[in-house]
Amino acid sequence: MQKLAKREEQIMQVFWTLEKAFIKEIIPELPDPKPHYNSVATMVKILEDKGFLAHEAIGNIFRYYPIISKDEYQGHAMKDIVSQYFNNSYPSMLAYFAKQEKLSESELNEIIEIIKSTKK
Repeated sequence: MQKLAKREEQIMQVFWTLEKAFIKEIIPELPDPKPHYNSVATMVKILEDKGFLAHEAIGNIFRYYPIISKDEYQGHAMKDIVSQYFNNSYPSMLAYFAKQEKLSESELNEIIEIIKSTKK
């Protein structure tokens, strides 16, 4: 799975929220500065070529929908981060956040409970 550019990821976030949308429905949901319609149309076509989106024809316009779920992409992105920055070690990643005080003790305990519940 390819990594998405920043604007591509913003567009996919909108599709994951809306589930199906025409290009004109995507633009208001994007952060400022709003891109031009043609720019969004080009990026949507690229996302379709990359296998992230598909479309259905409604009259003479296309309505697009994601074929890669947010969970699938999120899992792939996290594996890349863990691989590139933490030597394929999830404990190292968690230790990094704990050392940087990005995780409180209660958040660490919550993570432990999540891990325990998925192992059952």
